[in-house]
Formats: sequence, C-alpha cells, structure tokens
Amino acid sequence: MNILDQIIENKRGEVVAAKSTRSLNELQDSEFFERETFSLKKSLTERSGIIAEFKRQSPSKGIINDHSAVLDVARSYEKSGASGISLLTDHHFFGGSPSDILSVRNEITIPILRKDFMIDEYQFHEAKALGADVVLLIAACLTASQVQEFTDLSHSLGLEVLLEIHTEEELAHFNSNIDLVGINNRNLKDFKVDLQHSVTLKNQLPAGILTVAESGIYSVEDFKFLKQKGFDGFLMGEYFMKNENPGKVFQEFISKISM
Repeated sequence: MNILDQIIENKRGEVVAAKSTRSLNELQDSEFFERETFSLKKSLTERSGIIAEFKRQSPSKGIINDHSAVLDVARSYEKSGASGISLLTDHHFFGGSPSDILSVRNEITIPILRKDFMIDEYQFHEAKALGADVVLLIAACLTASQVQEFTDLSHSLGLEVLLEIHTEEELAHFNSNIDLVGINNRNLKDFKVDLQHSVTLKNQLPAGILTVAESGIYSVEDFKFLKQKGFDGFLMGEYFMKNENPGKVFQEFISKISM
C-alpha cells in the first residue's frame, strides 16, 4: 500500500467521524455557509499568481514548520501579494486542521483553497461551512465520474474547483466545467519531482484552461521556467515554510521574481 492509499484509507475514517460529530444541517446553518466566495481564477490574474501555502509537515519531508502561527503567515502572504492561501486540513499526515481556515477567514480578503483529500460529498459542504473558496480534487484518488459529480456539487455551493493531475492517464479526468487544473510536479506515489513532465502534461490540455504548477518549486529559476512555459498560477508552500519567517521569505521571493 503506497502513501496515497494509506491517506485515503485514513480519510474515510475521518469523514465517518466528522459526520457523527456535525450533521449537514448544522454545516448549512454555520456562519460562513451563505457567504459570497472569492474567485481564485480572478485573483490569479490580478495579483502575483502564487497560491501560498501554510504547511506544517508532510509524509515525504516530516516536520517542516511547527512554530509559525497560521494567522500571522496568512496575513503576511496576503500583504505581499499572494493570489490565494492554501490551507491543508488533513491532520494525521500533514498536521493541518479545519480550524486553520476558520481562524483566518475573517482576517484576509483573498481566496482560501481547502487542500485535502476530498472523497465524500460531506467534505464539500464542510469546506463551504469553514469559509473556503476553492477545493482541491485529486485525480489520483477519484474516478472521472466522481470528478464531474464533485465539480457540479462544488459549483452549486459557490466553490471553485482545482483539479490536480500528474499522469497522462489522469488527463481523462478533466471536464469543461473545471475551473483550474493543477499539475503536480511531484509524483504522489514516489514523491519524485519532474518539472518538464508537468510542462508536457500542460501542453495536452485544451487552450485557455488556467493551469497551476504545484509542488517542487524550489527556486526563482524553477518559477521563471514554469512561468515561461505558460503556467498561470503556482502553488508553493515548502519553499517558504521551511524558514523561520515564511512571510518574510515570501516577500523576498516576490521581489526577486518582479525584477
């Protein structure tokens, strides 16, 4: 069983537990459920194009940052020009929590991506109730029909969808209702990074689709390479979070890519 399989197996148990704790009706009665969401598609074109991530740990890297406060980092990211904030809500493998979104929702005015392993309808209602604007659909753990179903559900809730792919086979998960396509430079099964592979996949998507380069962007050179190849957005977390002051490093990165 690879790490992705382990994550999905654990996620099924988490969803069952969440359903027993808070019903759909309770989610729909929450403070943020009726709020008008922010558009990541729009923000990518108006700001830096970077979806800056708050990330405490990962299965491949272990502890990345266990001292920074999510609200401080999110505020710094926004101030320096982030197009959006990515918040991991998986606890067991990534050290995140749904409460991370709740804690920053009223404090920033750019889109929040709920980054998790979305496998059940309940999670989409939960994302809306938390105050998320965008949800991640990972092709590697969904069928093409599930992607279509979850995309329609997300849109009915006012949420945008970022579909993540990594292989040519996963291109078949794309449908015309998808808002953005993320191409993961890191293979979720063995964690190897290959930027050129992502460019090859991008070139097989229909023209006009907003694309986001995800993971494995470790330098200004990586960013500029992917930008030159036509990517519209860049999901980055570890590059900033591995430092004592992620917000400061993000600000410095923005200055470098603007030169």
